[in-house]
Amino acid sequence: MTGPAADPASFLERHGLGTAARRPLAGDASARRYERVSDAGGTTRILVATPDPAGDLVPFIAIGGLLDRLGFSVPRVLVADTATGLALLEDFGDDTFSRLAGAGDEDAEALYALATDVLAELHGRFRPEHAAGLALPVYDAGLFLDQVMLFADVYPAAVGCPLSQTARRDLEAAWRAVLPAACAGPVSLLLRDYHTDNLMRLDRPGVRAAGLLDFQNAGVGPVAYDLVSLLEDARRDVPDDRAERMIARYLSARPECDPAAFRRSCAVLGAVRHARVLAIFVRLAGQGKPAYLAHLPRVRRLLDRRLRQPALAPVADWFDRHLPPHLRADFVIPEPTQ
Repeated sequence: MTGPAADPASFLERHGLGTAARRPLAGDASARRYERVSDAGGTTRILVATPDPAGDLVPFIAIGGLLDRLGFSVPRVLVADTATGLALLEDFGDDTFSRLAGAGDEDAEALYALATDVLAELHGRFRPEHAAGLALPVYDAGLFLDQVMLFADVYPAAVGCPLSQTARRDLEAAWRAVLPAACAGPVSLLLRDYHTDNLMRLDRPGVRAAGLLDFQNAGVGPVAYDLVSLLEDARRDVPDDRAERMIARYLSARPECDPAAFRRSCAVLGAVRHARVLAIFVRLAGQGKPAYLAHLPRVRRLLDRRLRQPALAPVADWFDRHLPPHLRADFVIPEPTQ
């Protein structure tokens, strides 16, 4: 059941689309459902249904409005019922950056450059006062610590090495030692799930050629985080040389960023993201979504690479003592929860 009394058919009927064709679309890791709705004239819209309208649809509408005002492309909300969690959105089509780059229809380098330029422009245009009234979470060292400790709660047990309370406290202390410096630099609107599956190629000028999706969990936080999300993707490999060019491109556009501090922030926040994603993918497998397990080797490699960097020394030391590489990969597929 979506919302307190959701009925997509009645919702569509009320808005003149009772006879429209409906086709399910692939979802994401959330509980949201998507359909493409086509009317008799061939116009399409995206029907979104969420079981958590207050925590999902409402912020999507509010943050989308902010991004639109800042000059970025987000799906227009054509009609929404925030009581039941149903909405009709502008259809951006099927040209995700990931599909275009993978199929060779577009130059992957140009797509990553556009995605990088979006972040540089967003971080230049956004001011904290723009988010007044939105109650966005602030991603500081404390919140990142809370999020990364999901790893301790989920992953070690899944590889047969559940943590003692002492080991868990030591891991928390290690993250506490590295996170404040990583969060000390410039902050901006942090989209949080910024990668090529959530970017759509549009026939629009400049940075508006990138359609932004899945930003309902946005907050305010360090500018490095979303670029790391793009360039250290859990679902696909990004060549090292391309990632380096995009970092250089971003820094060239944002000369107020200290390059060394920015790269240290990338290292620590990348490790935070990879550790949390490992836990999320394991948890999804336990919820009957085992497809995410295919990405675990890549995410482990990304985490291991970050742990070799000096900025992560306390965390790397903890991993060497409690979860060395030969144990991290000995994964036991969890039984789906009921």
